[in-house]
Amino acid sequence: MNFEWRLLRYLDWVLLLTVLLLTGVGLVMVASAARGYQPGNWQIYVYKQLAGMVLGLLAMAVTLLFDYTEFGRMHRFLYVVNLILLLLVWVPGLGVEHNNARSWLNLGIVELQPAELTKILVILTLGWQLARAESLREWWDLVPHVAHVLPFLALILMQPDLGSALVLLALAAGMLYMAGVPGWRFLVAGGLAAALVAGVLVAYEHGIDLPGISEYQVNRIRCWLNPEFDTREACYNVIQSRVAIAVGGLQGAGLFSGTQTQLGFVPEQPTDFIFSAVGEELGFLGASGVLLLFLILMWRILLTAIQAKDRYGTLIATGVAAMLGFHVLENTGMAVGLMPVTGIPLPFISYGPTALVANYIAIGLVLNVGMRRQPILF
Repeated sequence: MNFEWRLLRYLDWVLLLTVLLLTGVGLVMVASAARGYQPGNWQIYVYKQLAGMVLGLLAMAVTLLFDYTEFGRMHRFLYVVNLILLLLVWVPGLGVEHNNARSWLNLGIVELQPAELTKILVILTLGWQLARAESLREWWDLVPHVAHVLPFLALILMQPDLGSALVLLALAAGMLYMAGVPGWRFLVAGGLAAALVAGVLVAYEHGIDLPGISEYQVNRIRCWLNPEFDTREACYNVIQSRVAIAVGGLQGAGLFSGTQTQLGFVPEQPTDFIFSAVGEELGFLGASGVLLLFLILMWRILLTAIQAKDRYGTLIATGVAAMLGFHVLENTGMAVGLMPVTGIPLPFISYGPTALVANYIAIGLVLNVGMRRQPILF
């Protein structure tokens, strides 16, 4: 490693500042939402999120020290490490279960969610493979790339963690499209997925039990289609989230003043439904400001993808854009009832130290690609 400090002149300071602003908003909103969610212990959420921010900045700085192509050359090693991390959640005494999902590793003072790192590692390894693909025009050309992602997808679904699995599919689809897969193939895949979901709902309505499909997963789809079918249990979180956003109106109730947020009416508000706290306490204007920051974030990442010096750099930035974009779309969508609930956090805003560190690493990779888009001028 021989870092050229002159590379910093090409650092995307707009992207970095946008990320820091989003994190700052996130810290404030986590503090507010946690007061209603855990009134006697809300400070711990802020301290852990701050720790995640510090670790994330350090991890991002380390990421910048290496030319991103070095990660590609390590793709076999990273692939194995990725598999091992996901397998470790099944080791007794090491794997931890939360909300009926065995998705965490107990490392003593902290708990780590391997699926968050899996997304980053798949971007690096799949990107390297796609950058060297000669053709992606035919269906059989996709086989090695589908096989690349499939083990991680299966291990995440076994936990089960549907949200992370969907994110993995989204980033892989974005990278495949950028690599040259025709768009109509994704329309076919989307149609098949919609038909599968419809088939599951029909089977459930006729009392047919399907392996690997639980009642609460089906109910999430039913709540998406009809939030009024079970207002007390299955759809309660979506309804309360929509009420909170509606109460916020144009200007919001003010920080630490939203009744839905401060009285803890919205379940899992510091994590999955943090956008409802933004909508209630900052109002339509505040929520629009947050979405504008995400729009700037996506613009800078996609600009980096366009300006990258090679195909691998383009695919890395594309993977990060697809990952973060899907997070924002799904999280904000489910908060207002436009998307089914999947437990996907809002990047840099939702509580979750592991996710925050992973997102900072992802931004570090984009900054890395951008810094090295052209030779150093002496």
